Formats: sequence, structure tokens, C-alpha cells
Amino acid sequence: MPPSTASLSRPTSLLIGQVAAATGIPVKTIRFYADLGLIPTLTRTEGGFRVFAPEVVPRLGFIRRAQSLGMSLEEIGQILTIRDQGSPPCDAIHQMLEEKVQEIEDRIGELRLLQAHLKQLLQDWQDPETLGEGQICPNLDP
Repeated sequence: MPPSTASLSRPTSLLIGQVAAATGIPVKTIRFYADLGLIPTLTRTEGGFRVFAPEVVPRLGFIRRAQSLGMSLEEIGQILTIRDQGSPPCDAIHQMLEEKVQEIEDRIGELRLLQAHLKQLLQDWQDPETLGEGQICPNLDP
């Protein structure tokens, strides 16, 4: 049986501009991710351009999605290392996401306290008729 036309037209390598066009990620960002080791570079052309395997396209999609969920590039690197070692990183991702939820809940609590403090400050606000020497706004004095 002859190979399908789809398999014949699938590139075996991509230049960085092709990766950028396929992902919508700027070339500079792709270089940065490659320098961090988040995406592997196959080789370089004689002109010094990076050459990538087509598999970097979904990998870059994963990196972007993980970032949108609040994961740092360091955390993403840990996940990708697990995957590159042949293991599914889903357990690690689950744990990281649980930690993110807890961080968000803690931050929401801090923000609610700040909101209450600001509301009280505004409720007690008094416009001073005069300022003491060196005073900026008595309502914010310690």
C-alpha cells in the first residue's frame, strides 16, 4: 500500500520561523524556551538557524497552556523533564495545580483583608484643614 499524501507532505524538521508561524509564538520567545531547555533543537543550519522537530509545536502549546494556568517556567521544565524521561507527568501536574489553587485561595484571603482595611480607611476619611510639617496626608500616617 503506498504511503498517504499526508505522510509525504509532513515535514521532518522546521525552521524557527515555521515554528513561530505554526504556534503564533514570537521567534524571540521560542529562542528563549530553547535556551532554557524547554524545547529541544535538532541542529542548526549552516547559517546558524535553529532546526526543530515538528513535535515542538504541541510542546509549545502545552507550555503556553501551563503558563496560562499560573505555572512558572521552572515548574513547566520539571513537568517536561518527567515527560522526556518517558513517564506521564499527570500526577505532578495535578499536584502543582492543587498548590496553585491553594495559593489563589490564600491570595484571595489577603486581598479581602486589604479590601476591608481600605474600606475602613475610606469610611474614616477626614480632609485636613492644615498639614503639619513634613506631613503628606494625615489619613495615611502610621
